[in-house]
Amino acid sequence: MAFFAGLSFSKHTRVRKMESCWSRFCTESKECLEYELVCKTDEYEVRHLTPTRWVSTDAEAYFMGVGAALAFRRLFQYINGANDEGVKMEMTAPVLVKVPEETKLWEPAVYTLNFPLPAAYQDKPPAPTNDKVYFTAMPDMDVYVRSYGGWMLSVTSRLHSHLLTKELERVRASYNHTYHYGVGYDSPLKLLNRHNEVWYVAEGEPVEVSSPA
Repeated sequence: MAFFAGLSFSKHTRVRKMESCWSRFCTESKECLEYELVCKTDEYEVRHLTPTRWVSTDAEAYFMGVGAALAFRRLFQYINGANDEGVKMEMTAPVLVKVPEETKLWEPAVYTLNFPLPAAYQDKPPAPTNDKVYFTAMPDMDVYVRSYGGWMLSVTSRLHSHLLTKELERVRASYNHTYHYGVGYDSPLKLLNRHNEVWYVAEGEPVEVSSPA
């Protein structure tokens, strides 16, 4: 797969200049999710994603990090041969955690972990042997993205999701308020220059802000 980005543009024009972003933060995987950068501000990016198939599983937990760790093991087993063809696949990036917005401290929430399937298995992936693992077809969509470094923990993900929604409310952007994605690109072994993101799915035309002169 390729991994694309571009420059920011005027509010109503979608003319994109493509350039490679592998060297920026997708450094540990041979295949990384494709996207087009529609615009970029100091607070967020708008990216356009084309339809992609993911392998997914759910985990119930009080904290995102705990749920993601439980779910990660199932998906890692799937790409390491726990499928009906015994196929081993390369790890892809990024890892997406679907996080419900309305969570209560005294109640566990259901977190959905997703790996993008490699290009060779996008059309016909081998079936999982674990009945808790399934496939998700994500549609063509635009997402609002906020990036941050360090580790993707429950507290940091919540902080940056709050900062992103605050900015989206300021610019009167329409987006799905029921969940967001915590997005990670790095393995636990990488200690420096880590890259994480928060995504909200845009509803309707995204608010595109011009680059400063």
